[in-house]
Amino acid sequence: MIKLSQRLLGPVTLVSLALTFWLGLWVTPPDVVQGDLVRLLYVHPPIAWVALYVSFGTATIASCLYLWPRTRSDVMDRVAYCAMEISVVFIALTLITGSIWGRPTWGVWWAWDARLTSTAILGVFALAYLALRRANDDPAVRARRSGVFAILTAINVPIIHFSVQWWKTLHQGASVLTSNGTLNVHGSMLWTMLLGFIGFTLLFFWLLRYRYRLEVKRDFVVATTVDEALALRRREGV
Repeated sequence: MIKLSQRLLGPVTLVSLALTFWLGLWVTPPDVVQGDLVRLLYVHPPIAWVALYVSFGTATIASCLYLWPRTRSDVMDRVAYCAMEISVVFIALTLITGSIWGRPTWGVWWAWDARLTSTAILGVFALAYLALRRANDDPAVRARRSGVFAILTAINVPIIHFSVQWWKTLHQGASVLTSNGTLNVHGSMLWTMLLGFIGFTLLFFWLLRYRYRLEVKRDFVVATTVDEALALRRREGV
């Protein structure tokens, strides 16, 4: 059953994203104010959802599980590392699609808006996490330090989420629900956006699966190379 679901993950992801783009480009109506520019609604918020909550959240949870002695394993460390790599990509896509949306609506590609700036800072933290992992060759020390760093940087995620409520910003508020719980989007636009959330979330797990496989192979190659080097030195000593 698990193998079947893994095999279906790729096709289901492809179908979900294809339907999202088809509905978003040709089926849903233009907005009264923004016109066709509103079609970025089906791409930008889902990408931001994956960047901030799904991928970065996965990396943070996996880091917590690694630091907890009862659940500590190399699996959790690899998941945290791979999820953080994917998060960097989605954070970059979030900023890019946001800039494309912001240029015609705000008149500029970039503004030092609270949400934009805090999201960019999170991207810098994610890059710093990846750099930190390369700063130490000891696997245990590397995993422990990067795990602590991931948890500390996760403090920025609630700041990003509530930035539009805490400060007066150019960025709009919640895309789906207001603070009162009422819907901002309706009809075919709502279902298309929700399908986008599903599609990009599945894309994350598909990427995570294959990135994790590559990391396992890399660790195996490194361990094999080290064992061969030690065996060679022993023979030279004899």
